[in-house]
Amino acid sequence: GHSLCNLKELGDELTTMSDENYVFHANAKKNDFINWIRDVIKDEKLANDLKKAMNHAHAARLVTSRIAALYKRLA
Repeated sequence: GHSLCNLKELGDELTTMSDENYVFHANAKKNDFINWIRDVIKDEKLANDLKKAMNHAHAARLVTSRIAALYKRLA
């Protein structure tokens, strides 16, 4: 795979990601997306919201929604 640099890239990647690839990164043993968002991006809210994601499409919607909410706060 390749490295992602920001939430937008993560949202874009989740949108096109296969179910198999999503499950490799987010399963009962680990969740690379939650860990990265919590530890690197420092967004506890989004990390907690992603715990509810059932698949990559749901995770993509959560990330996209969070980005929109953050942009709205800036306006």
